[in-house]
Amino acid sequence: MAYQLLSEPIRKYIRDKRWESLRPIQAAAITKIMQTDLNYILASRTASGKTEAAFLPILSKTNFSESGVQVLYISPLIALINDQFLRVEDLCKNLEIPVTKWHGEASRGDKNKLIKNPEGIVLITPESLEAMFANKPYNAKKLFGNLKYIVIDEIHSFIGVDRGIHLMSILHRLQEQNKKKIIVLGLSATIGSENYIEAKKITGAPEHTKILVDKAKKDTIARFTYFENKTAELSLDLLKKLYIHTKDYKVLIFPNSRGKTEEIAVKLRKISDRIGGHPYYYSHHSSVDKEIREHVEAFAKNNRRFNFCIACTSTLELGIDIDTVDKIVQIDATFSVASLVQRIGRSGRRERGQSIVDMYTTDPWSLLQSLACWNLYKKGFLEPVRIAEKPYDLLFHQMLSIAKQLLGCPIITFIERLHCNPAFKHIERTNIEKLVSESITFEYLEEVQREIILGVEGEKIVNTRDFYGVFKTEPNLKVIHGSNKIGEIPFSPQILVGENILLAAKIWKINDVDLKAATLKVNPAKDGRAPKFYGGGGNIHSRIREEMLEILVSNESYEELDESCNIELHTLRNEFSGFILKEKYDRPYIIKKDKLIIYTFSGSKINKSLQFLCALTGISTEYYDSDSTLELGILITQFEALKTTIITKYQSIDTELKKAITLNEALLEFSKFGSYLPINFQVEILKERYFDFEGALLFLDRVRLMESKSTTKNNF
Repeated sequence: MAYQLLSEPIRKYIRDKRWESLRPIQAAAITKIMQTDLNYILASRTASGKTEAAFLPILSKTNFSESGVQVLYISPLIALINDQFLRVEDLCKNLEIPVTKWHGEASRGDKNKLIKNPEGIVLITPESLEAMFANKPYNAKKLFGNLKYIVIDEIHSFIGVDRGIHLMSILHRLQEQNKKKIIVLGLSATIGSENYIEAKKITGAPEHTKILVDKAKKDTIARFTYFENKTAELSLDLLKKLYIHTKDYKVLIFPNSRGKTEEIAVKLRKISDRIGGHPYYYSHHSSVDKEIREHVEAFAKNNRRFNFCIACTSTLELGIDIDTVDKIVQIDATFSVASLVQRIGRSGRRERGQSIVDMYTTDPWSLLQSLACWNLYKKGFLEPVRIAEKPYDLLFHQMLSIAKQLLGCPIITFIERLHCNPAFKHIERTNIEKLVSESITFEYLEEVQREIILGVEGEKIVNTRDFYGVFKTEPNLKVIHGSNKIGEIPFSPQILVGENILLAAKIWKINDVDLKAATLKVNPAKDGRAPKFYGGGGNIHSRIREEMLEILVSNESYEELDESCNIELHTLRNEFSGFILKEKYDRPYIIKKDKLIIYTFSGSKINKSLQFLCALTGISTEYYDSDSTLELGILITQFEALKTTIITKYQSIDTELKKAITLNEALLEFSKFGSYLPINFQVEILKERYFDFEGALLFLDRVRLMESKSTTKNNF
């Protein structure tokens, strides 16, 4: 039935492609989209045909002879736009529907052609849309004033993060200028039932949004291997095994930092060169130059003959269709189950394929976390995420953007536009008025004859290329060899002339550091000095930590673990075997050097909150995220009194947070525009997005600290 609903040109496309049948998500989407005007989220595994599921009915239903762009495709990544452009263009080539890329790296000529004659389909990032609204709002009106559909790819990547709130606001501004309904379709391979409500919110009209789910999954084989690592660099044994396991396949390797990505690419290539293996070892991450990344992507996608190995970060985690990957390798634990799901989806992408993931771990706690993530993956768990309800920093950003867009707006209308925006619906109107008033005081805005315009200080913020994105980017230094740009690396005080760095799967020696020009001049290194690179981590959800504890206290065996993993797991279990943990909030503790060490097995945000609350009482407090331990300078007999003191201190938490912000501005590092806010609003975004004080207080209220019954366990 779904096939018959499509237009004849689209049916011909399907026949020409010799599809035997429509895939489940395609049949469901075609039926719903063709017969209703609702918004839909299409949730289906990687490579299940979601792009076609959205565009086949859109192309059948839309009259592209009307003026203006009819379909807007929004992607979180420029690389994904470039990849999807080819697929959408292929769909449209016999329909005479133009498809245009619009982002910072796209052809200026193609953009100018579109402005002169707005039509067809446009592929864009949220940041490019923001730039158009702020700088050339007349283009936004001319191009998108008759828009019928918006397709949001990888919609899960926008949920629970600043970019999602930003996207909600931009979608509302599009709907607002059009003064009519635009149908929104979201595509996702990684969205759990816990997040359906949040995904619907992104569209701006959750009550008119439905979820279409294809629950089919490919078989996945996981194999765990453990290698003890006593230094910052990966062990030679691990690298040798990794080489053997990957040399005859097309492989993506996911470490958890750009530094490890470079180390793996360089060292595997060295091993391969030494024994006459293939030369196709690459690194792929945001610091590698765009042209090099695109070369790697093109090789991986179009190559059918040669095996290859790409060490990569999340830049290849989202849906860039490489198509030929036989397996993936994960080095140490992912920070989320969602990330693991996305990475597993990169292998076995051909219909006959089977997803294969090799888990390499270098630390007992990383092994435990990897196993917990794998167990939760098998159970179908994905981390629930929530869109921030009071994002004052993003309200500030949109406030400046709208002020520049409108070039003058009555203050009452200006406030109403912000208040009616779904992205800020939970912020009280009085607080919007306060922020506008404060912004006028500090000249971010200016009031002229009861109209709001951009102020002098606001102009300074808006008139930078960095304004359009709401995610915070670290300052980078360009790395240049001769006349060629190799890529970029994060700034660090440790970057010095004579040091070696890893980048683009090669080792380079720094010859010159020019901080004013933000450049490093390098040559290939030949001296064998250990290279440096830099990277970061992520927050762990409480459910992962709870699963880790469940694994520890159980006797269950896992066929995915090799002998080395079983030995490490047995050792860990033996260390905790003296603790009798029966209830959900039972937690082990030990006394070491007159300090109380609690294994909280809680999420990162709760642990950070516990550390902050305990420190308010004046006791020495340390928190270690790797094994989820809280180290307190008290005796176990003082713990109940500590809890009582914390409850008292919490009554003045806003005051304490204000002090903390004054003493440590880095607390707001996660927020790009937080520093421009009044301190009361800074406190609010800290409480909502950085800490979880409610979770921490609930933990303290319910936790039972359990001592080991075996005296030999007190010093592990």
